[in-house]
Amino acid sequence: MRPRVKICCIQSVAEAEIAIAAGASLIGLVGAMPSGPGPISDERIAEICRWAPPGVETVLLSSEITAYGLTAHVARCQPSILQIVDDPDPDAYAALRTAHPSLKLMQVVHVEDEAAIDQARTAARHVDAILLDSGRPSATVKELGGTGRTHNWAISARLVAAVDKPVFLAGGLDAGNVAEAVAQVRPYGLDLCSKVRTVDQLDAAKLTAFMKAAQTA
Repeated sequence: MRPRVKICCIQSVAEAEIAIAAGASLIGLVGAMPSGPGPISDERIAEICRWAPPGVETVLLSSEITAYGLTAHVARCQPSILQIVDDPDPDAYAALRTAHPSLKLMQVVHVEDEAAIDQARTAARHVDAILLDSGRPSATVKELGGTGRTHNWAISARLVAAVDKPVFLAGGLDAGNVAEAVAQVRPYGLDLCSKVRTVDQLDAAKLTAFMKAAQTA
């Protein structure tokens, strides 16, 4: 089965249309972040979520970690999936399930070392999917995604085998390395942002090249 593709850092309905036309089945909408590319206002995110056609998942990236902050962010934006990019408070998952029962939850695990495997196992008990990225939450200014860097795919492959939930792979993917990434990690889905953008615009040529490479991986 070909990996599903999520195009992140979508800035507008026009960009969402380009991503979907190229074959993306999920579009990522970045809320306020301490660093990284692509944040847009909650009002813009809500607009794109309302517009999204049937069959396309809208994914809100939130850096909130409290139960209140996360449930309120979802209420403002109304996505179909919440991507939690930092470690949430222990009660946040249950609060989200209660407040938004139809919402799907995706937890980001930043693959810095082998500890990511245990982090994913723990998160998998509470969420519907895991996303592996190359951020550094421990940095002075937190990096929670959008770095354009790859990480150790050998660890990612072990992690995929260790959890019973769909796993998306992010971090530095492009047309030149996606085949190797899929062959090594065997993810359920792929996620990318910076490698298909030029001067902060979604680049249709780069996107087309990536999708072609992903489809044949």
